[in-house]
Amino acid sequence: MDSEIKEEIPVHEEFILCCGVETQVLKCGPWTDLINNQSGTRPKLLIFIIPGNPGFSAMYVPFAKALYSATKRRFPVWIISHAGHALAPRGKKILKSSEDPNAEEIKDIYGVRGQVEHKLAFLRTQVPKEMKLVVIGHSIGSYFSLEILKHAPELPVIRSILLFPTIERMSESPKGRFATPLLCWLRYALYVPCYLLLKPWPEKIKFLAIRMVLQMMDIPREFLCMNMLEPFCLVNAAYLGSQEMREVVKRDDETIKEHLPKLIFYYGATDSWCPKEYYDDMKKDFPEGDIRLCEKKIPHAFVISFFQEMADMVADWLKDDLSKM
Repeated sequence: MDSEIKEEIPVHEEFILCCGVETQVLKCGPWTDLINNQSGTRPKLLIFIIPGNPGFSAMYVPFAKALYSATKRRFPVWIISHAGHALAPRGKKILKSSEDPNAEEIKDIYGVRGQVEHKLAFLRTQVPKEMKLVVIGHSIGSYFSLEILKHAPELPVIRSILLFPTIERMSESPKGRFATPLLCWLRYALYVPCYLLLKPWPEKIKFLAIRMVLQMMDIPREFLCMNMLEPFCLVNAAYLGSQEMREVVKRDDETIKEHLPKLIFYYGATDSWCPKEYYDDMKKDFPEGDIRLCEKKIPHAFVISFFQEMADMVADWLKDDLSKM
C-alpha cells in the first residue's frame, strides 16, 4: 500500500458556490464533472467524505488517496468542506452551483441544520441522481450522514460508514464537558483576540506557520490548509461546535433502525468524544447492527496517523458492495 500511496494520484481542487457559500471540494481520481460526463467511462458510484469539525477537507486528502488506491482506483473519492470553513485563495475561480429545487431557505447555514442542508444541496446538484453513493462521516460528519439518510431517502446511498461517530450526548462526553462552557459561553471572548491576532498576519507568515505545524505533526501538505489561521473559518467552526453541544444530544434510534442494514459504526475505545460506553449502549440496543470497536489509542486526528490502515479497513468493509458495481 505504501508504494501505491506514493504513486501519482490525481487530486483536483474546486471551490463551488453552494447555498451561496464558498465550498472547497477535493476530488480524488480523474473524474471532476460527473453531471456532464455522459461517456461510458463514468463511474457508477461515488465515495463521499464528510469531515468532522473543523471541516477542513485538505486534512482528509491522505485518507482519500489511500482509499482510492485500496478500492483499485475504480471510483472517485470526494471530500467536501463545511460551509464557512473554507475560503478560496485570492484569484481562485469559484464555480457556481445550480440551485437545489428541494432546498428550503437556509436561515443558519453555519449551524448544524444548515450544514446538513449544505451537503444535501451539493449531492443533489453535483452528483447524478442514478449514481450510487457511499457516504463516510467522521465525528460530527457521522451525524450529518445520518441526517442525510433521514431527510433525503431518495438519494441512492448504499452504505454509510460512521467513523468515531459523535451522534449523541456530546456535551456529556469527557471532552464535551470541557468544551461546552468554552464553546457555548466563552467563545465570544475569543473572537476579538482571534481577529486582532490573526487578521493582520501577512499570507507568507501564515503559510510558513502552517507549514511548520504540519511538518511537526508529520501531516502531508499537498493542499496547504490556510483556513487553519483564517479568523472567519475558526469562528464558524466554534459556532458549529457550540450548536453540536446543544443539539447532538439524543441518539436518533428511529433513523438508525430504519437504515441499519446500510450502516457501519466504528467506535474508539479511548475516544473522549464518544466514549466506549456509547459503543456498549449501541451494541446492546442494536445487536444485529454492524458496530465495531477500535482498541487502539486514537491520535489527535485519525486521518493522519491511521489513514492507510483505515483505508484498508474501509475498502474491506465495502468489498461486497463494490464488487456489484
